[in-house]
Amino acid sequence: MAKELKFEEMMTKLEDIVAELESGDMPLEESLKKYEEGVKLIQACRKRLDETKRKIEVLIKKDGKTSLAEFKE
Repeated sequence: MAKELKFEEMMTKLEDIVAELESGDMPLEESLKKYEEGVKLIQACRKRLDETKRKIEVLIKKDGKTSLAEFKE
C-alpha cells in the first residue's frame, strides 16, 4: 500500500477481499495472496483504531482542562 488509505477505504477493501475469498472462485495461490493482504489491512485498521483511541483519551476535558482519561468502550 503505497498511499495511506483512509480507515473507511481500508474497511471497504477488506470487505471486498472477504467477499472474493468467500466466493471460492479463486485459485489457491491467489486466495493466499488475498488473505495476506487482508491480514495486513486488519493490522493497519487495528493500529489506526488504537491511535484514535489514544487521541480521544488525551482530548477528554475535565474541569476545563485537557487531561488523560481512560476511553470507555
